[in-house]
Amino acid sequence: MTSYYMLFLMFARIGAFSFGGGYAMLPLIFQSVQQFGFMSAEEFSNLVALSQVTPGPVAVNAATYVGFSYGGVLGAAVATLGVALPCFAMIMIVSAFINKFKESKIMDGVFTGIRPVTVGLIASAALVLGKTAVVVSGTINWIPAIIFISSFVLAFKAKISPIKITIVMGLVGAFLC
Repeated sequence: MTSYYMLFLMFARIGAFSFGGGYAMLPLIFQSVQQFGFMSAEEFSNLVALSQVTPGPVAVNAATYVGFSYGGVLGAAVATLGVALPCFAMIMIVSAFINKFKESKIMDGVFTGIRPVTVGLIASAALVLGKTAVVVSGTINWIPAIIFISSFVLAFKAKISPIKITIVMGLVGAFLC
């Protein structure tokens, strides 16, 4: 029972102190799974890929995956509840006061400070995932590197749907890797 409690607290902490959505939560999830020895960096990279292609928020999918890997269906439920409950509680509290503080300079300053943190956390997640997706045993794996660069260009420059890019690059990976 203690291990489920630890799993819940781990994800509740992540849910409570991560701002910016699922991608911003990924570095904290990665640090936690590494700290507790739940999975390797490569397994985490697979978790993120699976979390992206399944419906739902990335952080919730990642928590569910980690929880299931650690403790089966009960572990999945505990981890999912842990990551979602703090967010739900905060939204309920914030929604009650949002109109009152709408014009507050302090709140404006808080959000001005949080935005760059969110971008930094997302960039950190991208670097961690990029390293595990492209570099294997210290050498560049060229097919995933080309898939990465192509996906970036198609999404950023060509503005192609992420769903289409994911399907096409998944097929490319299936045939070439």
